[in-house]
Order: sequence, then C-alpha cells, then structure tokens
Amino acid sequence: MNRRVTKLIFTLAFFGVSLGSNFAQTTYQIPPKEIADLVNSPSTPSVVFNKSGDWMLLLERAGNPSIEDLAQPELRIAGLRLNPATSGPSRTRSVENLKVKMTAGGEEIQIKGLPAKPKMDGFSLSRDEKYLAFTQTESTGISLWVVDMSTFQARQLTENILNDVMGGSLIWTPEHEIIIRATNPARGEIPKAPAAPSGPIVQESSGNAAPNRTYQDLLANPHDEALFAYFMDSQLMVVNLDGSKKPIGPSGMIKSMDLSPDGSYLVVETIKKPFSYLVPASRFPYDVDIWTKTGQKVKTLAQIPLDENRPTGFDATVAGPRNINWRADQPATLYWVEAQDGGDAKVEIAEREIIYTLKAPFSGEKQKLTSTAYRFGGIAWSDDTFAIFSERWSRTRMDRKSVINPSDPKQAPRVFIDRSSDDIYNDPGDPVVTVNELGQRVVLRKNDLVFMTSEGGSSEGSMPYLSTFDTQTKEEKILWRSQAPYYERVVKVLDDEATAFITLKESTDIQPNYWLVNTRKRIAPIQVTDFAHPYESIKGIQKQLVTYERNDGLNLSAVVYTPAGYDPAKDGTLPVLMWAYPREYKSAEIAAQVRGSKYAFTRLSWGSPIYWVTRGYAIMDQTEMPIVGEGEEEPNDYFIEQLVANAEAAIDKIVGMGIGDRMRIGVGGHSYGAFMTANLLSHTNLFAAGIARSGAYNRTLTPFGFQYEQRTYWEAPEVYFNMSPFSFAHKVETPILLIHGEADNNSGTFPIQSERYYNALKGHGATTRLVFLPHESHGYAAKESILHTLWEMDTWLEKYVKNKNKLEEKK
Repeated sequence: MNRRVTKLIFTLAFFGVSLGSNFAQTTYQIPPKEIADLVNSPSTPSVVFNKSGDWMLLLERAGNPSIEDLAQPELRIAGLRLNPATSGPSRTRSVENLKVKMTAGGEEIQIKGLPAKPKMDGFSLSRDEKYLAFTQTESTGISLWVVDMSTFQARQLTENILNDVMGGSLIWTPEHEIIIRATNPARGEIPKAPAAPSGPIVQESSGNAAPNRTYQDLLANPHDEALFAYFMDSQLMVVNLDGSKKPIGPSGMIKSMDLSPDGSYLVVETIKKPFSYLVPASRFPYDVDIWTKTGQKVKTLAQIPLDENRPTGFDATVAGPRNINWRADQPATLYWVEAQDGGDAKVEIAEREIIYTLKAPFSGEKQKLTSTAYRFGGIAWSDDTFAIFSERWSRTRMDRKSVINPSDPKQAPRVFIDRSSDDIYNDPGDPVVTVNELGQRVVLRKNDLVFMTSEGGSSEGSMPYLSTFDTQTKEEKILWRSQAPYYERVVKVLDDEATAFITLKESTDIQPNYWLVNTRKRIAPIQVTDFAHPYESIKGIQKQLVTYERNDGLNLSAVVYTPAGYDPAKDGTLPVLMWAYPREYKSAEIAAQVRGSKYAFTRLSWGSPIYWVTRGYAIMDQTEMPIVGEGEEEPNDYFIEQLVANAEAAIDKIVGMGIGDRMRIGVGGHSYGAFMTANLLSHTNLFAAGIARSGAYNRTLTPFGFQYEQRTYWEAPEVYFNMSPFSFAHKVETPILLIHGEADNNSGTFPIQSERYYNALKGHGATTRLVFLPHESHGYAAKESILHTLWEMDTWLEKYVKNKNKLEEKK
C-alpha cells in the first residue's frame, strides 16, 4: 500500500473515523453516451511557430492516460512527483505525433523516424532552426532525439540517460551541440528503505517564526532524504549531433542550467543540504555558480540559504538574490533582484528591491540597474537604451511598467502604465516580442513606440487587439481588432511594422484555426490550418453572455448555454447547473467589469459543466462571484454576505429570462469553487443540490493564508471560522456531492479536507456522498476517473435537480 495512503488511514483511525462505513470500493462507471462521446472526442494539435512564422510544428498530443498508467510506481517527495523508473515526472501528457505545416501554401509534412511508441516532450529548436531536439520517455528512462529539419528525419542521440526530475533537461549551444542534464552514471543503486527506523523523526524550532502554507508530498524521514538526493544526482553533458557525448563540470543535485546568449557561460544552480521537512525542494538551499561552457567554475554568484522562515503575505519573498537571469540583449550579462526589506512586505522602506547586473568575465562588482518601492515583476529587454521594467504589489493589485535606460542607471524610470492588475478594461496588454541576433526574445518597438497585444476587455466582452503604445505620450493606437461575431487574437507578428501577422480565429461554433493577415496589402485573410470541429454533437447549442445587477448595484455577468433549438416561450423552463469560482477584488468598479467573450469557441475540458447541455440543462458558466473589499477593508470580511448576494442575483437572472426553473438549480465548482459551493449550501436554501470537487472546507487547516487571504488564522480567527463550511455543517439541508483526488497535491486541498467535511455532514444527517478517485491529483487525468466523475455528477444532477419534483412526490 502507498506510504501516504497508509499514513492517511492511520490518521483517520486515530481520530476515530470508521473506515468501514466511509470507504467502499466500486467499479468505474461511464456516463450517458452523449457525455462519453464528447469526452472521447479527438484533441486538437498544439502549434509552435518558428522565428519567421514561415512554418509551424503541429504537436499531436495523446489522449487521457488510462488508470493503469496513473497507477505506475510514483515517488512523492520534496513536493515532487517522480517516476522512479525514468528519473522524470510521473504525470505528463506527452506528444504522440509530430508534423510540420508551411504557413504559405499549407503543405503538411510528417516527421519520419519517430520513436515506435512516442511519448515525446521538451521540444527545442536550434538557434538557426536547422534541428529540433526533444525527449522521449520509455519505461526505463528518458532519451534525447533530434530531427534534421532539412530532411524531416528523426533519430535517437542518446540512451535513456536524461534526468528530468525538475524539467529543463536540454539546451542548445550556438554550435549545434546540446547540453543535457543526465543522471549521474556513478549514482549507484536506489537507496533501500530500512527494515526498521533508526529512531524517531524529530523537528525543532529555535524560536524564529517560520510560517508556511500547507504543502503536500514533503520529505518525512531520512530515507526520503536519501531518495531525493539520489534522484537529483545529475551530471551535465554535451552531446554532439553524431551522438558522442562528454561530461562537463562536476556532478551534483543540479536544479537548473541556463546558457548565456552568446553560448560562452552557464549558470548552474545546485541544491545542497540541509533539506527541509517543512517546505518543498524549490525552497531548499542552493548555490548559483557561473561555469564556462566546458564546465570550469568561474564564480559562485550566490549561496541561497534554506527558505523556511519567509514572512507571511503574498508580497513576502526571500532575502538575498533571486530571479537570476541573462540579459536578452547582451552576450553574457546577468541580472537579478535583491530584497532590501528582508522579504517582509510589512517593513516600511523606500527602496524595497534593487536590481543588479554583472557582466562577463564576472570579476568586477555588481552594478545597480534600478530599484523599486514595490516587488520586482520582471524586465522585458530591447537594447542597451531601452527596456521595460515591471513592478507589482499584490495587496493593492498594483501593476506598473516603466521604461529604463540600461546604459544609464542614473536615469529615472519613466512610468507609462500604472493600473490595477484586475482592470481588464484598461489593460493595454503585453509587448510583442521578436528574436534578436543572439537568438533571444526582445521587445518589438520603433523608438518610443512599443507594439502590444491586448485581450481588449470591454462592456461587450473581450475583443482582442494589436496596437502601438507610445511610452512617452501614453497614447495607444489600435492597428487591428477582432470583429464580431468572432473571437480572434494575434499570436505571431511577422514583420517589424506589425502589418503581417498570424491570428487564431474562432467563434461559438467555429473551431479555432490560424489565419494569415496582411493589413498593408489589404488582401483577404488566408486560412492556414483547418482543424476539424471536435464536438459535432453540440454544434448549434445556444450561447449568450448575460449581464445583471447584484442587490447593491454591482454589475455581474455569466455565460449561458441552452440546448440547440431551445425556445423558453415554447419549451418552458429548464433545470440549471450553475458553475463558478469566486474572485476577490479591491474595487467595486473593477469587479463589475464583464469578463470573457460570447464569441469564444465552446471548448470542453474534463471539468467543464457544459456537458449537461446535452442532457437538457441550461448552464450558467463563468458565473461571476466577486468578493469586494475596498480601501482598508479586506474582501473576506464580507465573504458570505457577498457570495449569497451573487448567487441570488444569478438565480433571479436565469429565472427572469424564462430559462431556469427556480426550484431546480444546482450549483458546483472545483477547488475554490467547491469551497464556494459548500458555503452556499451552508448559508442558503437557494439550490436543489451542490457538487464540490477537490475543495478545502476547514480554513483552520490552512492557517497561514489561502487564496488571496493574507492574514493568518491568529490575526483574523473570526474570518477563518466564518468562511469554513466545516463550521456550519449542521446547517446543510441541500444534497451535496463531494469528489476528491486521493493524491491531491495542491496546497491546502488535502484529501482529508473532504474526508472530515463528509463526516461532519454525515454526523448531522445531511444528504451527501464522498467519492475518492485513486491516484488522481488536484486535476483529474485518467480517462476512467474523468468518465466516472461525470457519471457521479450526472447521477446526482438527475436525481436531485432535474427530477427533484418526482423525488419530493415520493416523499
């Protein structure tokens, strides 16, 4: 039995939970055919463009894995989930076929010589795009492959030697060599678990505050430590196109590697002891070294300590260097940020963060580039006279962008965007990037004009656009915009004037496809791809973006789906499934903004509520559930009141449209949406039934913050109590279905959250059902699990929502 499952069962037994009454095995079930057929629809290929946009890679992904695949041995340590047989991740959705498609002319070319049983990933083009590298996962390991893009022929370069435990296991040099992170050939046999423990497991605090969020899959004992060290043990190697290889630098627990733009130096991060039982591997101590590309150590840039004692709050960070990266506009210049407040956002300080640079050969002193009174949000480089510097502050949702002159650090940053990150109506978007002579992505601009792409939020919904933004005058000029009845956005700009570009165009019933647009030549757009509609059975369903008001005047919105041909005047009311996810805002005006597009393609994911439009339901999807706290008020101080008001307004809207039957409305959500669902059923009798997937229901189990709540339990105990559905389990009178992945690794949503909530509901006589999905994480992956989840949901909705009246008649 899995060690973690054993621990869970022991815990439940310790707390007096009767396993016999709560755990019952059933076989996997399949939902009605109209739902199952949609789940089994073919997936659409992913697309990756080359630099010029002349051609694209078509990545055809495998379908959902089987439960047998998910049940393969998995090692859960240090916040990671590994396949011990491959030294790679245990949960990936790989690519099973690879093609090239020409943008002009549309010719499609099948890559030849692919692995016999393809499980491909990690695709990376060489700088001159003459070769494509990728990894292939077999049952015993991960190998390196390469495609000659002149012949479109693939071939294997190495045996199963790659170490992909932390991703990023390959990188091209300018000379057509590939640097890989391989498993250390000298690491020996996997450590064996001791027959008996050598002693107790001890943790000790010396009095320093060490608040941490709740993490899953942490190290638990010395054997876990030995396993982590074993699977992290790596050796960098350089592989030539003839398959020859040689080691570079010393072996170690290599966390990451990054090659300078000119290919001369490597930044290598190596984890070291002591490990931690409180935080995941991403917060273990590590050294940051600069190597030559042949492996000679040039400098230790930083020695990052164990990050166990980070202050609380979402604007908190680590002390010391972080975000160490290469400047994209320079051959070999590093930049990074250092917090001056010890990482504590509560400290009042004018210069909170300083950004430094250090140029090759790295023998000089670090140079100050710029600073911020907030948190560093990144730099988009252009050249030595122009870069875009981003600052952020989560507490107030502040998002600020400034132009800096890297060649003159004394020149003050010039702010050109200062907005709330939640404000979609006034979001000019993100800079368009191009590739410079170093093969790096840099900002596309003309002097002070920066080319931008934006989602184009508006009161009519999203209408994406391409623009120029003058960083001096702050004037925006829209060059092109999506037009109704389509949802279309620019995905690749092809020239320096942004007059030729590729868009992804879709509509409610039109599958997204790529189009070639040229505004200068004024010729009609040319369709590049012709991906088939994957959901023939729901063509014609009706979709509308509706708006309405909350009782305090706040504007809300939702996307409503109804069956094809449905007319409320003729066909009467329908049962309703309302699906939502609450979001916190610091401004009522911004919370009222319309989000989403009524023209977007109806794409189904495994967790979508839209399946039930085929079963005769009306669906309220993306139902806005804003929780607003302006000024000094925190949104969660009024969570329940606003949540109920949101639900009441949504119900009044769907009923007022003549679509929904007020007595037959179900509500559901995943993760924080599950938390929302349980709260609505605790404090109202508005709904016929609820569905809560993979939620957290007792906030005292996440005492150092959750979602956007930055206060701890001890700072706001009444908020934690009042927001916990567990506190009000005795009030639930509405049937509620709980579903949870048995291997959920999401912070805060431990499976025991559903287990304890179910027992609280059951103990107070509520109508409830708890379903644990074996081997599933926070999101569900196996086809059997997904089909069974949909069967559970359909059975629940049919019994307690659609046929609620018949059920009451029987009573």
